[in-house]
Amino acid sequence: MREFLAQIRRGLNANLYYLSLFSALAIPDICGAMSSEDGIATSKKYKAWFGKYVTPKYKNFLNGDDCYYFRCSLLHQGSSQHENSSYERVLFVEPSTTTNIVLHCNVINDALNIDVKIFCSDLVGAAEKWLEENENTDLYKKNHDKFMRRYPDGLSPYVVGVPVIS
Repeated sequence: MREFLAQIRRGLNANLYYLSLFSALAIPDICGAMSSEDGIATSKKYKAWFGKYVTPKYKNFLNGDDCYYFRCSLLHQGSSQHENSSYERVLFVEPSTTTNIVLHCNVINDALNIDVKIFCSDLVGAAEKWLEENENTDLYKKNHDKFMRRYPDGLSPYVVGVPVIS
């Protein structure tokens, strides 16, 4: 889990905003699933996790419902628009390399404006907090055994001697 979060941060530092955003939007699904008895992601778990760990930073702008709708539209249709969203669309502004202006957490006409780097960093930070609270629990340990991870020397008996992600 920590490697997954670290890779999102490295993506942000390399200005790989698409990759970082797609990955960051999966965090509430993963954490919600890993916190549950059945280890399965659901919209209810996504929204509850987001509401607890992220919404406080986005009061009056972004809640679990709207983030879940955005996640669905982006990951499944490649769109920033969802018919059930409170906003017509979500605008993720990339950090400026020429000015110190930060456009984050405001509404422009009917669109929610969020700074992509801040948003992804907030999700990673929330996951790190959640991880500190949960990684020593039996439930987390049980679900973590199924979590995708990197095996630098392979995964015997399948592939040995080369890195594998499984």
